[in-house]
Amino acid sequence: MTSATAHRDHPETAAEFVANDARAHWHDQSLWFVRARRDKASQTLPEWEELRERASKVKLHTMSRMADYLEQFERNAIALGAQVHWARTPAEHNEIVLGIIQKHNATRVVKSKSMLTEECHLNPFLERNGVVVTDTDLGEWIVQLRNEPPSHIVMPAIHIKKEEIGELFHDLLGTEKGATDPPYLVNAARQKLREQFLNAEIGLTGVNFAIAETGGFVVCTNEGNADLGVSLPKVHIACMGIEKIIPKAADLGYFLRLLGRSATGQPITTYSSHFHGPRPGGELHIILVDNGRSNILASPEFRRSLNCIRCGACMNTCPVYRRSGGHSYSTTVPGPIGSILAPTRDAQEHASLPFACSLCGSCTDVCPVKIDLHNQLLTWRRELALKFLVPFDKRLGMSLAAAVFARPWLYRVGGAIARRVFPWLPRMLVYNRWNPWGRQRELPEMPAQSFRALYARRKRNHKVPSDQKPASR
Repeated sequence: MTSATAHRDHPETAAEFVANDARAHWHDQSLWFVRARRDKASQTLPEWEELRERASKVKLHTMSRMADYLEQFERNAIALGAQVHWARTPAEHNEIVLGIIQKHNATRVVKSKSMLTEECHLNPFLERNGVVVTDTDLGEWIVQLRNEPPSHIVMPAIHIKKEEIGELFHDLLGTEKGATDPPYLVNAARQKLREQFLNAEIGLTGVNFAIAETGGFVVCTNEGNADLGVSLPKVHIACMGIEKIIPKAADLGYFLRLLGRSATGQPITTYSSHFHGPRPGGELHIILVDNGRSNILASPEFRRSLNCIRCGACMNTCPVYRRSGGHSYSTTVPGPIGSILAPTRDAQEHASLPFACSLCGSCTDVCPVKIDLHNQLLTWRRELALKFLVPFDKRLGMSLAAAVFARPWLYRVGGAIARRVFPWLPRMLVYNRWNPWGRQRELPEMPAQSFRALYARRKRNHKVPSDQKPASR
């Protein structure tokens, strides 16, 4: 059973991940490897920046006419024979799914990767109602067996080592004890999942892109599990957030070329499956879910976050995500984009997430649809301060810093005193429980003089003679 992580603030959960130093470094290096692959893949396309620009414009245009395109998609999907449902909340979405399953007296569902169903906590809901749900994406299935949520939207089990998977499979599937050979473990998983595919009564998928012009949609996977899941059962349920809509089939190429390269560095996702209406004799149900997206659409500051195509590139490059792990965010979509989306649904619960950011801007640099992620995170910090959702000690620290930075003379005097006093202070006065910053860091050695004094001295020593200065025009 997949369950939601009980909510705690990011610093607290991140500290638990960082406590395992070896895992934290391995996690960091694994994701940086994926980021490097993304860079190489993007450099193979001279038109990469043009693709990003076009995709961004398509998304911005779509958001400006979201309602029109959703209605067009609904009309065309119905014309193709699909049944379209609308859900405002996760509860409505789950009830619709359960109603379809119960209508067919089914109890066994196979599901391809869908972050929307994770967002709605669909698995535990169906299991409480007597439905056996099997996630068929290998990474999703592994975290399901461990009773965990995914830690990454593209690589859900990236936080788990192969030795741990070997132990898990030995306990649950009866594989050889101590086996860590990936092909052996994958083959064992394949045998077990094959049974689930053959016995499934309902196939459930997510949606990567829904096309208003045609009423069809596209599901991208690397394992082909979505195709297997909906090939045998006669009923296919497709769950999509309303932001997955794009206007035309001609727009699809931009996103497919960007998605695979940004996610894992591969030229294109292995399987890009197109669905247009139900299979002969079957049923296709499409559930369009809002769950706060309309509120984001109405927000000028955060509307662009709906452009996200869920490639995970911002997570792979984020120094905070790489070192603190996906579970530390306590939300379905972690990382920079998750730190924007989560507070829009519950600002109080997720108030710590916009501060889980170094504001380095790397997420914005790699985003394939040019979302200004670090700017939106900075905006969220202002919004949270205005809502008085920033802890008192942080507000006090920021107020003191603002007072010092607004007075250059005070900054100069404070710096001069600190350079002389800090080296002589007992360590316990500097590194104590009132200084959380210093728990894992050492202050640099105090310089003999300030940057301002150093700059002035060098300027004097390198003064350009008047006869060598360029002539003024």
